[in-house]
Amino acid sequence: QVQLVESGGGSVQAGGSLRLSCAASGRIGSINVMDWYRQAPGKQRELVAKITSGGSTDYADSVKGRFTISRDNAKNTVYLQMDSLKPEDTAVYYCNAVVNGRRLGSWGQGTQVTVSS
Repeated sequence: QVQLVESGGGSVQAGGSLRLSCAASGRIGSINVMDWYRQAPGKQRELVAKITSGGSTDYADSVKGRFTISRDNAKNTVYLQMDSLKPEDTAVYYCNAVVNGRRLGSWGQGTQVTVSS
């Protein structure tokens, strides 16, 4: 079983920055993809950014140029650097991963990000 633990959320004013971390632990052979999702109140969970084991990245249009995803393969950890934050970035942020070729079916507790105007 694989566990994901997110951290680094908080409250900032618009234009500020936060850095999220997500550490995976448990029965990990290889992590192929690590990604970040977010869910705002009353909205569906959406993909924010993803990164492959080789370092290829992809971003939602709404965060391109502001967010940067990175990972430390030795630590099984993925990061999300969020700059120029906007109130519409307010959400609970979750990470997920493709481990040993399979998408994880469970989620961590998430970390709250609140951006005030």
